[in-house]
Formats: sequence, C-alpha cells, structure tokens
Amino acid sequence: MTRLAVAMLVVSCASALHEPRPIAKLAPGHANGRSAEQLIADANAAWERRATPGQAAAAQGLYLDAAVADEHRADALLGAMRALSYRIEHEPAAAKGKLARQEVELGQWCQRRAPTVPECDYRLAIALGQQAREQPSTGRDALRKIVDLLHRAIAAAPRLDSAGPHRVLALVLLRAPSWPVGPGDPEAALEEATAAVRLVPDAAENQLVLADALAANDKPAEAQAAYRKALALATAARDAGDPEAATWLTEAHAGITKTGS
Repeated sequence: MTRLAVAMLVVSCASALHEPRPIAKLAPGHANGRSAEQLIADANAAWERRATPGQAAAAQGLYLDAAVADEHRADALLGAMRALSYRIEHEPAAAKGKLARQEVELGQWCQRRAPTVPECDYRLAIALGQQAREQPSTGRDALRKIVDLLHRAIAAAPRLDSAGPHRVLALVLLRAPSWPVGPGDPEAALEEATAAVRLVPDAAENQLVLADALAANDKPAEAQAAYRKALALATAARDAGDPEAATWLTEAHAGITKTGS
C-alpha cells in the first residue's frame, strides 16, 4: 500500500517501542451497540471511500471500536493500521507523529493477539518507519527492528500486499544509512526490488521501487524503462479509481525526468 519513506536521521537512540496503551484508550468509543462484525463491515465501507475527506479517519475509528468489541480480532487492528498509514501519507494536515505512534502501538497489540499472522509484522515494520520519519531519534532502534520484521514477513508471506515485504525492505535498504550506521545497501535493495517485481510484476509500486533501485545502482536506462512501466500501471490504476494512483503517477513522472537523457 505504501512506499514507506525511510528518511531518518540516525543521530541518537530513543526506543522505538514502548508498552502500548490499552486499545480502548485509542478507540473513539462510538460502537453504539453494534457488534464487531457490523463495525468491521462499516469500517470496510468507509475504507473503500478513503479518498473522500474524513473517510479514512472514520474507518480507523470503526476498526478500533471493533477491536475493542472483540478482543480476538486481529483484522480490526490491521484495518486500523492501514487507515493510519494512509492518513499519514495522504492527509497534509494530519498530526503525523501522533498517528504514527498510535500505529506502532496497534502493531504491538496485533503481534500479541495474532503472533502467527505475518501481516502484523509487516504493518508494524511500516509503522516503525513512519514513526522514525516523524521522530528521528527513534530511527537507529527502529531500523534493526524493521529489517527483522520484514525478513520474517518475507519468509512467511512474500506475496502479502502485492509483494509488500520485499518492496518495503528494498526501500529501507535504499534510504537508510549504510554500514556501520545502518543497513543501507543499494545492491541488496536491487535484489529485493527484483524479487517484488518477479512475484507481482503488475504493481506500479513494485516497478517504482525497482526503478529507484536501478537508478541507485547506476543503471539509468533500465531505471527509465521501469519508471515507464510504473507510469503505465499507475495510469491504469487511476482509471480504475485507485486512490493511491495519483502518488504513483507523480513519482513515475519525476523518475522519468530524473533518468532521462
């Protein structure tokens, strides 16, 4: 879903994880007698309308109320995390730091509720990256955790979110500081991006990260071709009504310009 910006200053080391607050403290408490099943159905409907202002936040609240109504449902937590991640990336006025910290807390609860569900690891990795961007002092601690979580997700469910674990790991390796400060490694990033495209070639996000990795490895012609594939896929996604497509189109156009002769 997200291209996860891992632009973090690794200059100090605050803990990226703390004991999460009870989920009931994070939920709006607007269930109004609805069951968890009905709340999730309403949340899914709001999520489908997420491009409309206010609907991603509405979905977030409904998913959280569902997570309170049924303490065994990890899908409600995952839905809330998706909504939070979307809001951080697409709502300019959002309190991004606050939302990212909440997303991390929900990821910890997701792991506790469903320790064998790979998406909990994957979404927590994304949350930690977004938190590190908004609170750079957590970056050093977050990086190691992010890489470990993504490796676990790759081992368990490499096709999750259109090969998201490979894609996000490629972005981390591209944007993080290199050894000895961090895990940054353009060559390893290219391997991960190639794996994502091999698994799901028709995802615009995968072609974008492959293009970024090719450019970082001094392969401008190949990068240009991947950006153009991403542009075509993003255009088709936009025409199909995908609310993420506008971002992909912008990134593809920028990449084509950057790598053009």
